[in-house]
This record gives sequence, structure tokens and C-alpha cells, in this order.
Amino acid sequence: MNPHFFPRTRCTILLISIACFLQASAFARRRRPPAGGPVAIVVDERLSALRITPELSGKLLQRISRGRFVAIKGQTHSREGIVFCRVKVTRRTFGWIQRDAIVSPTHTGDDERLMLLVKASEDFDRIARARIFLDTFTQSRLRPAVLMLFGDAAEEAAQKLSRDASRRLNEAEMNASGAPQFSYFLNYNGLDRYNRQGIRFVFDRGHRKFHYDGASWREIIRRYPRSTEADEARKRLDAMK
Repeated sequence: MNPHFFPRTRCTILLISIACFLQASAFARRRRPPAGGPVAIVVDERLSALRITPELSGKLLQRISRGRFVAIKGQTHSREGIVFCRVKVTRRTFGWIQRDAIVSPTHTGDDERLMLLVKASEDFDRIARARIFLDTFTQSRLRPAVLMLFGDAAEEAAQKLSRDASRRLNEAEMNASGAPQFSYFLNYNGLDRYNRQGIRFVFDRGHRKFHYDGASWREIIRRYPRSTEADEARKRLDAMK
């Protein structure tokens, strides 16, 4: 046996561990609201260009990803009539971003503006923006409506995921491994990004289909039993049974 094998292996493991730690730390920093002003969250990455000056022709510093926290330091209007906010992204990164790209829990009307964006969005974009709404506007009167949109979008996604998983998972390979077939479906990598949005799916083994577990509908019934959405939520949960 090569005497250098184990030291090299330990070194490789150490480097991998350090890389994973740095990646996790970077993610944690992205999710931590920066200090120094009212917190806002990027919801429309199509408008989230961070610029040196408050104008659409300003030099681009970077594109800020959806879900990223920023701190608002000031606000101004460009010559085109666009509202720009001066924001702090990290301790050393500042710039100007179009106000329409962000929402803030301290700004009146931002919950309604985000709900309209959620309703106009499709597929995973609707889910991701609804998740931001639910995490940000915890006391909004619009929460029942967004919870309903979130749940319905999750069930629609379950139907698409069922088709994709059935097409991509090879039955002969699954049978050859000896592992239960349903475990392949519940480990299907297409579920990963939904899992990160707090969505859980159940798997109907007989029909080989995913279904949303109904958590947002149950929250509507539990927290907003007198809302107009509560009756619809009950119907969806009854259909699941």
C-alpha cells in the first residue's frame, strides 16, 4: 500500500470540508440582513441591477439575486422618473437599485405590490416569490390569499414532477438496486429546490404520483378560519383524503 495514501486522503477530506464550510458561510451571509437601514428583499431579479449611479444607464456593479437582503440608505428619482434606492448589500458593497426590484416590511403597500407580482408569476417563480411574502409580511391581511396561491402552485408543481420523475427514473435500474421504488421517487433531485422553499410532497405509491402535503392550506384553516380562503382550503384537504 502506498504510504502516502492516508495523508493525501486526510488532506483531500480537509480541503473538501473547508470548501463546504466556506460555501455555507457565504450562504449564511447572503441570508443575513445587513445593518444600517430598513431591511428590504429583492423580489424581481429582472430589475435588480446594482449600479454606481441612480440611473438606468449607470455602470453595473452586480446583479443581486432574488431573496437577497439589502439595507436601504436613501432614495432619489432619476431623470426618467424611476425611483432608485441607495442600498447596502455587504459591509463594503453599496449601490443604487430600482425601487421596483425590492420590497420592505416597513414600507406601506409593499405587501400588496408583492402579492400582485406573485399572482402574475408562473411555476417556480410564483412559489419562490410567495415564500418571500410569507417570510416577510407575517402580519399582512393578504397572507391567506398568498398561502392559497402558494399551496395551489405547489400542487401544480407536484403534477409536473410526477411526470418528470416517471420519465427519468429507469425502472430496470431501480429494480436492480434492491431499494424500494418509492424511495427513488422521494429522493428525486427535482424535489430539491422545492424543499428549500419549505414545500414537502407525499408520494402516492399506487399511482406513482406526488402531491403537495397541504401545509399552507392547514395554516389557513388554523390561523384564518373565518377568511374566504378557509372554505377553499378545506375543499382541497378533503380532496387529498
